[in-house]
Amino acid sequence: MKIQRFFSLLLLSLLCFLPLSPSFALETGVKAPDFELKDLDGNSVSLSSYAGRPVILKLATTWCPTCRMMTEELTEIASRLAELNVTVVEVFLQDSESMVRDFFRGKSFRNLNHVALLDDGRVVKAYDVYLIPRTLFLDAELKVVRDAGMVPGRDILRQIEEMVSVKEK
Repeated sequence: MKIQRFFSLLLLSLLCFLPLSPSFALETGVKAPDFELKDLDGNSVSLSSYAGRPVILKLATTWCPTCRMMTEELTEIASRLAELNVTVVEVFLQDSESMVRDFFRGKSFRNLNHVALLDDGRVVKAYDVYLIPRTLFLDAELKVVRDAGMVPGRDILRQIEEMVSVKEK
């Protein structure tokens, strides 16, 4: 019984460190895989339509606590992201339209260009998603600048401000 408990605790400890593993990441500098999905109004939206401005691509679900925290971080910094001309594209994996609508009820993104999309399985496959949330920072050419998991708001702003300053040079 003690051995079983030991291995259970060891496995749990290892699982806690999985989100830190970069093995799921797309390489910096590669173009993010394009996709076309439906938004909450049924309109087709492609990632490539956001070329020309920085993009935060968040891959998540409504039921994941860390994904919820990530959305709260984005909500808190929405006005600054809007000033920096950033688009936030949230792709919801395994969620229905009603679940996503309920998730956003009462949230405000203060003039931020934000779109919520419903994955049909193509994004999960193209991005090899097995950990959520997954946050990708894409430059104006939709090339990966950073591929991460949960990112606090202050770090999101720091990353975006670096991307914008590099573009201006």
